[in-house]
Amino acid sequence: MANLGQLKGTMYFTVIITLFIFIGFIAVVSLFISAAVGVDFSPAGILFGGLVLAVIFMLIQFAISPYIVRLTTRLRYLRPGENAWLEQTVSKLAQEAGVKQPRLAIVPDQTPNAFVFGNSSSNMTLAVNQGLLTQLGEDEIRGVIAHELGHIRHKDSIVMTFMSAIPLIAYVIVRSAFGFQVYGGGGRRGERESGAGYIVLAGVVALVVYFVSQLLVLRLSRLRESFADVFSAYLTQSPRSLESALTRITYGLSLAPQDTHGARALFIADPALAKQEVASILEQKSRYDLDHNGVLDEHELELAMEQEAKSHWRSINEAFATHPPTYKRILLLRQIEQEFQSKGTQASNIYSRI
Repeated sequence: MANLGQLKGTMYFTVIITLFIFIGFIAVVSLFISAAVGVDFSPAGILFGGLVLAVIFMLIQFAISPYIVRLTTRLRYLRPGENAWLEQTVSKLAQEAGVKQPRLAIVPDQTPNAFVFGNSSSNMTLAVNQGLLTQLGEDEIRGVIAHELGHIRHKDSIVMTFMSAIPLIAYVIVRSAFGFQVYGGGGRRGERESGAGYIVLAGVVALVVYFVSQLLVLRLSRLRESFADVFSAYLTQSPRSLESALTRITYGLSLAPQDTHGARALFIADPALAKQEVASILEQKSRYDLDHNGVLDEHELELAMEQEAKSHWRSINEAFATHPPTYKRILLLRQIEQEFQSKGTQASNIYSRI
């Protein structure tokens, strides 16, 4: 099953570890801040108060994030009947996936990409770039849509919104702690100096937690992207469609002249990562151009990505990426394709196994 059980286990373990670190972080920082201001609260009361403030912060981000996405991507919602094929395709796949059909939107961007967002499983938006509809074939677009519906079924948008708030909270505390040291706090000088050490300690702890939690959230993002790839393969029963789509998307994004988008973690492929992957391959173009025609076709590009998997630099760089490298995604899809060819998978068993 393409190591799906291991993938799910790793994903859940990452969530638990991140939450455990977050709770411990809130407890320690609350104690330091309490000591700094000279207030004597019970440890349980301090932890409860810190968690309440953190949850309020998360809920605010959760509430406003859809509006921020709409504003930054400049998307436009489709009118009924405006793109009949896309509407019918999404409707059919959503029904098969067991999710409510999302609202459809078009992003006026000629690069091939797509994403989903929303703060409720019953109120999600599936947005596709104009470039995706013009540069990919129908089967490839189906593979991309199924991937995005996988995000909806797994509630990835909701989970990642809350999880991404953890490093953000730590970052705010870091800035506040060291800002306090720079500008000074209220009260007399002696009082400020007595609490300065605790404020610095709170800032140091927050800095460490920011770095660690950011790496864990990025890892969770990569795992959930792989999980959505698996979902697409089983929903469409055509892993090859998403393989081809990912290759085309990666190449298309690498040619984009504009700066990478701030919301790139939402997309099916990260433009920044795509540029790095293709640039690395083109540096060795003569090595990967098997037919020596001066152009890397889809097959040659896939083979090149597999060779790049052996690069130590890529293994290190991956830890700071929102998405798995394209070669890893292709290899995972090929494992599923081999399973289909060797023993087959009944469509009725898809959802019990994902």
